[in-house]
Amino acid sequence: MASEIRAAPGLSSGQVIDGFVLGEHLHTGGMAHLWAVSRAESGQDIDISLPLIMKVPRIQGGEDPAAIVGFEVEQMIMPALSGPHVPRFIARGDFTGQPYIVMERITGPSLRPRLDEAPLPLAEVVQIGQRVASALHDLHRQKLVHLDIKPSNIMQRADGSVVLVDFGLSRHDQLPDLLEEELRLPLGTGPYMSPEQVRFVRNDPRSDLFALGVMLYHFSTGRRPFGAPTSVRGLKRRLYTEPVPPRAVRPDIPPWLQEVILKCLEVQPEQRWQSAAQLALALQDPAQMPLTARAERLRTGGVLSRLKRRIHGLAATPGAPPATGAASQVMKSPIILAAVDIDGAAPALLEQLRETVRRVVAAEPGARLACLSVMKAARIGMDERVEADGQSRHVRQLVGLKHWARPIGKQLPPDDGRLTFHVLEAPDAAAAIVEFAERNQVDHIVMGARGNSALRRYLGSVSSQVVAQADCTVTVVRA
Repeated sequence: MASEIRAAPGLSSGQVIDGFVLGEHLHTGGMAHLWAVSRAESGQDIDISLPLIMKVPRIQGGEDPAAIVGFEVEQMIMPALSGPHVPRFIARGDFTGQPYIVMERITGPSLRPRLDEAPLPLAEVVQIGQRVASALHDLHRQKLVHLDIKPSNIMQRADGSVVLVDFGLSRHDQLPDLLEEELRLPLGTGPYMSPEQVRFVRNDPRSDLFALGVMLYHFSTGRRPFGAPTSVRGLKRRLYTEPVPPRAVRPDIPPWLQEVILKCLEVQPEQRWQSAAQLALALQDPAQMPLTARAERLRTGGVLSRLKRRIHGLAATPGAPPATGAASQVMKSPIILAAVDIDGAAPALLEQLRETVRRVVAAEPGARLACLSVMKAARIGMDERVEADGQSRHVRQLVGLKHWARPIGKQLPPDDGRLTFHVLEAPDAAAAIVEFAERNQVDHIVMGARGNSALRRYLGSVSSQVVAQADCTVTVVRA
């Protein structure tokens, strides 16, 4: 491969490369130059209104081979990705000529400057966690593990949504892993590398959740949980050294947020959140999160605790073949939404719906079940939120929903946070269900459908609207 690479000539503003005009030189990093570019001529396949950026690797001799291989990896991976959480791929140039990648330019800032201002307000930390977790789930569903999640690789759009960049260390389930094939060393950024990356395991999406936990710890406390190691020996300390509990550093951190962060930082991936979507949902509704001893911890464990952590952390054989992949791990940890019309459905339909949900959950041992009921609310004016007997309608709905789900809850592990309840108020039940599913990246909606009437056929039933609008699997149950 090295014989095919030649040093690129010096680049300058105004130069044209494969129909792209170099504009402002934006940045020089350790591995690449970044240039603003424009299209010399309008191409049918390119939106010329889209701001563009060109990434050109630094090839001057003496570079780390990982940088060159990583650029090849990014050229290979970017065309396979899509959606709002990645830059749109435009074009690439081969190493036999001028290597480059042209992509959408994200004009907003990265999260890197926020590190210098940490500790941040806790509401902002939670918001960052929700948005990054949602973006990660989107990538994991596309069979990608990023493996270099850090603030400088997280850009922000004008609407506040995040975009993940720099896929040079990433791994795609369906593409060759050149880094694993050609290199034999832990790959990542020291403070954020997961224990399995230290052990040369590169295909577990829960590695990205570990890195997000490091970010949330730093944003919350102003400190890194494992420092900034520069050697393999230093990296291995996270296999057996517990981070100082965040609340010991910043007492106003609520117990539930410490639970979230420390669960992300567990040595064993099986003890972390099992999908980024499940983490995002927990951050959106912390009131229903069961708390463990992690939440109240104010100091690190003693000698015995460190010894147990070390035994568990070193249990895996370095270089052992990974056991899973991004896509398979996401499939094992779906979010299932049971949309239940507590007030309007007949008892026979509620019973049939419960049995269907029970079977779905039994078939998905790692699933998270969210039970949802929508209270009809007027589009204009104020609804009466209190019953004639003085009881809150919202509370009555919630109690009814929990009673309906009680038999299903018996088949789930107790107090593990995998069963939650949500009562929404909305004028349009179908839109509320679809919006909840999209926001929480639900994989499967199970809902009931009442009998067909002429009016429902004319107006369109709630279930038919959800089937038409939802971008996930929908199962409609009829009594």
